[in-house]
Amino acid sequence: MHVATAAWATVLLGLHAVAGFFVLNAVLTESEGPWDRTVTGTVRLMAGLGLAVELMALAGTAAAVNTGRLRRWWYAPAAALVAVSLVRMVFAPQP
Repeated sequence: MHVATAAWATVLLGLHAVAGFFVLNAVLTESEGPWDRTVTGTVRLMAGLGLAVELMALAGTAAAVNTGRLRRWWYAPAAALVAVSLVRMVFAPQP
C-alpha cells in the first residue's frame, strides 16, 4: 500500500466517522413530548451536518477512485450515510 493511498483512506475514514456521529445523533434524537418544539430543527440540523460532511467525503472518494488510489467499494459508506441522513431529514419527528 502506498503512502498516498493510506493517507486518502485515513482522511476518508475520519470524514465518515464525523458524518456518522452527526447522523447517529439525528437518528437517536426523539421528541420528549408535545411541548418539545425544537426536535424537528435539531434532527434536521444533525442530518444536514452529516450530509454536508459526507458530501465532502464523497468528493474525496470520487477523486481517489478516479486516480486509481482506492477501489469503487469506497463509495458504499458514503452512499449509506447520505441515504440515512436524507431519509431522516425528510421523516424528522413532529412534536
